[in-house]
Amino acid sequence: MRLFRGHWQLIALTALVFVLWQTPVILPLKILVVFLHEVSHGTAAMLTGGKVESISLSTMQGGVTVTRGGSLFVILSAGYVGSLLIGVVILLIALRTHADRGLMALLGLVTLVITAFYMREIFPLAFGLGTGILMLAMARYLPRDVNDLVLRLIGLTSMIYVPYDIFSDTIVRSSLRSDAYMLAENYGGATVLWGGLWLVLSLGVIGLCLRFGLGAESNISFKR
Repeated sequence: MRLFRGHWQLIALTALVFVLWQTPVILPLKILVVFLHEVSHGTAAMLTGGKVESISLSTMQGGVTVTRGGSLFVILSAGYVGSLLIGVVILLIALRTHADRGLMALLGLVTLVITAFYMREIFPLAFGLGTGILMLAMARYLPRDVNDLVLRLIGLTSMIYVPYDIFSDTIVRSSLRSDAYMLAENYGGATVLWGGLWLVLSLGVIGLCLRFGLGAESNISFKR
């Protein structure tokens, strides 16, 4: 009962995401998580001495990052792990700080820069530009509490989507040419082994985030 009183908004938001999961309402958030996934691949490439050639997204919640050089193992591993960690960081900053408008503006700016440098096709360009501009507008014109709520929604959606996608793409459909499939192809082991490791890791990270990040109270008061 104490848990519900202290975090009823977060619980309701999570339930809402699950209820609307298969509807078009959540689709933009899912594509945003795919964007974070692809950005994580690109970031891993650059951090290991490689280069990002292009990033693409699709309306079917797919994405491709073309890289050159760098550590293939780190690049392939970074997609799910990176997007999950980004989601966790976004949620924790929203929960534990008042930097919501600054974080929203930073996300918008980074999205626009990545779009300008690495996206070439019509849909990724439109999505990246629209999302980046919307985030900057929210940071500039909407109250901090509204930005806080949206950041929580982004963080939660990423945390829900990552283990779901891992389970779907690497365990249920292990023949799919996923990141885990390519890891198995290049480094041995089975697709389900890599997918299973990522699934356990993702659930562990989510558990730690909820255990140590929530605190006693997370509800937004929406005071001016």
